[in-house]
Amino acid sequence: MRKIIFMICFIIPFSALAQDDLMKLIADSNEVFVRTATFKATRVINGHSVETVGKNNLDFIISHRFDRVNRGFEEFFGLDAATNRLGLEYGINDRLMLGIGRSSFQKTFDYFAKYKLIRQTSGAANVPVSVSLLSGYMIRTQNTSPQLSSNNRSSYTAQILIARKFSESLSLQLSPTLIHRNRPDIFTDNKTVLATGIGGRMKLTKRTSVNGEYNYVLPNQIDDSYTNNLSFSFDLETGGHVFQLLFTNSFGMTERQFITETNGSWGSGDIHFGFNISRTFSFGKEKKLKP
Repeated sequence: MRKIIFMICFIIPFSALAQDDLMKLIADSNEVFVRTATFKATRVINGHSVETVGKNNLDFIISHRFDRVNRGFEEFFGLDAATNRLGLEYGINDRLMLGIGRSSFQKTFDYFAKYKLIRQTSGAANVPVSVSLLSGYMIRTQNTSPQLSSNNRSSYTAQILIARKFSESLSLQLSPTLIHRNRPDIFTDNKTVLATGIGGRMKLTKRTSVNGEYNYVLPNQIDDSYTNNLSFSFDLETGGHVFQLLFTNSFGMTERQFITETNGSWGSGDIHFGFNISRTFSFGKEKKLKP
């Protein structure tokens, strides 16, 4: 009898623990885990990433591109000349954001909206990728001869951004793109151009990563004098800032410019050093702590 009582006293606590673990496992199996920070900013390098700005957050982005490094020492390897873009991006909610930018190159204004349609999740609901939709408009305001109408200086962009965060260190993105130029600079070019972008991020440390980006224009759409955009960057996150040092063969920073009108070649040394700086400001109401 003593042995039986001893065994009961020994088994009951462990059976209770096992029951608690089982209930926890069932509860955990019903949870949905959303993958966040596929990329650290709304841009991979030149092109958009799948990320959107958080609700009531404002991103102020300063982008800078110097001239080609093959200008040599006389032009201080391109640092004597530069173009820049200033951008503002606001999160209407956690899925929808609006943006506006102004570039000194060709005196360009751009406007866009981006919506996160699908978020990558694991757990009870396993969604393998995140998907965002982008729609943009761009207009050049630089004086030309002959003077062109605003319609002939306009272009439109539509993108599907598909990304997957494979691990805490690796993220990849595919970006099917359609760009319509009402008046191409070279008349033999197609007005509507199909392209696809490939981008990736490799995390090095908690706050640093390297990014790569390539935009491929499908054949027989633009003149042979244009090349595909290829860019690399080193990213550093410091609090509310994301600081990105980069090298690219494109001088322009809007989709029309760097996807359909890049004329620099890496093989010829037509490489532009530059940087992107992103600063986030939050306008959401802070939650008050209960006494």
